[in-house]
Amino acid sequence: MRLGVNSPVVTAVPGVHSPWERGAGIEELGAVAEAADRLGFDHLTCSEHVAVPADIAEVRGGTYWDPLATFGYLAARTRRIRFATQVLVLGYHHPLALAKRYGTLDRVSGGRLVLGLGVGSLEEEFRLLGAPFEGRGAIADDAVAALRASLSRREPAYHGAHFDYQGLVVEPHAVQDRVPLWIGGRTPRSLRRAVTYGAGWVPFGLPLERLGEMVGAAPLPEGFEVVLSAGRPLDPSGDAEGTGEALRKVVRAGATLVSVSLTARSADHYVEQLEALAALAGTASDPEGRA
Repeated sequence: MRLGVNSPVVTAVPGVHSPWERGAGIEELGAVAEAADRLGFDHLTCSEHVAVPADIAEVRGGTYWDPLATFGYLAARTRRIRFATQVLVLGYHHPLALAKRYGTLDRVSGGRLVLGLGVGSLEEEFRLLGAPFEGRGAIADDAVAALRASLSRREPAYHGAHFDYQGLVVEPHAVQDRVPLWIGGRTPRSLRRAVTYGAGWVPFGLPLERLGEMVGAAPLPEGFEVVLSAGRPLDPSGDAEGTGEALRKVVRAGATLVSVSLTARSADHYVEQLEALAALAGTASDPEGRA
């Protein structure tokens, strides 16, 4: 079973994060990252929001560490684990800005970037950043295509409806020949976008039964990742049976890769939970060193 970790500390979504995370910082996060790397987990996540309106933050949370700075630091403390932006909002960036910034991250991390991308839904944030909210789906489609054509290239070229460029040098750029693109969303269109341009789909806010139906009906290419969340925070050391069943449920729904959140009392306890989960899922003995 392949498992990734929804990074603690970097977000503070009400009802999901643990009290210890409020006072935690980069040292605690670094210790968790080192443990996840040592135990063979596939990836760590970090989400993107620039500024969340105060009333919306009461529901979505207002703490969102910047993925680029966070992953740049964690890359220096780890060796194998991948770094998945989950997700960057396409409408907030020009594709070449992402190609440069995250291509640099791919370089400094030794090719461990997974670029998770989404259309975005927070209209107030779009307005704040001067990005068009109406028509954002079509813009996102063009942006993903532009990224696919531009990542890993010193002189990218793309000619689309919203983005058009050539004759430019982007250096440094990603070292992976084909940076994995995971597309976030909850609609059939997001799944089609992922199949067309990406290497995986990261759905959210859908019941497992509906997810299973959508995955089962889609013509997924070989090697395509379906990255599903295990849902509520898991307690592998305190409830191994419940943790195992939660993981099996998302695998039955079609997950090829499961992202987990864990309950914990402290950073040290979080590491203990990772160790228990690795033993439960068999990742610790994986000869490839990856969950």
